[in-house]
Amino acid sequence: MQPSRDISRLIDIMAALRNPDGGCPWDLEQDFSSIRHYTIEEAYEVSDAIEREDFGDLREELGDLLLQPIYHAQMASEAGHFDIGDVIYGITEKLIRRHPHVFGDVVADDSEQAKGRWEAIKAQERAAKAARKGDTTPSLLDDVPNVLPALARAEKLTKRAAKVGFDWPDFAAVQAKVVEELAEVAEAKASGNASAVHEEIGDLLFAVANLARKAGVDAEGALRDANFKFTRRFHHVEARCREDGITPADAGLDRLDGYWNEIRAADKL
Repeated sequence: MQPSRDISRLIDIMAALRNPDGGCPWDLEQDFSSIRHYTIEEAYEVSDAIEREDFGDLREELGDLLLQPIYHAQMASEAGHFDIGDVIYGITEKLIRRHPHVFGDVVADDSEQAKGRWEAIKAQERAAKAARKGDTTPSLLDDVPNVLPALARAEKLTKRAAKVGFDWPDFAAVQAKVVEELAEVAEAKASGNASAVHEEIGDLLFAVANLARKAGVDAEGALRDANFKFTRRFHHVEARCREDGITPADAGLDRLDGYWNEIRAADKL
């Protein structure tokens, strides 16, 4: 078996790894559930390489991600559900169907028209899918995945509801809602009711996700960037502690704040 630029070689390698006669013991033990988290992890690693603009890593991570549907399809084929050909046929058929302005005689003069047609076709697909399952009351929110990160899912839920007019009128209205939810968190905390605090903080985070959407900001991405910034600044705090011959635990809050303010000031230059 030799490397190749042909995707059929990857399919053959995966089949060999899963072959009970001479395959890999670890690969043979896996099932859909056991490798599901790898699929999610690889998608995040692709995103990380893109954010770092490291195209060497991106090439490698895309390969790791590409392996995942090949792996799932191989297991599905073994169980008689479908194979990778069915997967490829399905996505090519969907792309053709959702782009009648490219592959048909429908006209879309700009990206907004194209997006509008895409959304209309997706709505038809949701209704047809619900009908196949016998669901006579399909919801606009049915295909928003539960496994999305909570902040990203909150943003997607509110975006979907906004398509039918269920939305705050503007940024200021959502901003007021955030202030309201923050006050309710404080009220719940004062009551000593832990369950209420949990609920109200959830409502506050949901409102913040809505605020990000109204501002045209990717809430998940913004929080990820904030995490990165905090990590970088805290590394500076730790480095300054080492320079002064003290551990962070023994430095005291005033000293730690001083180090933190150094890097904050440097960031603003």
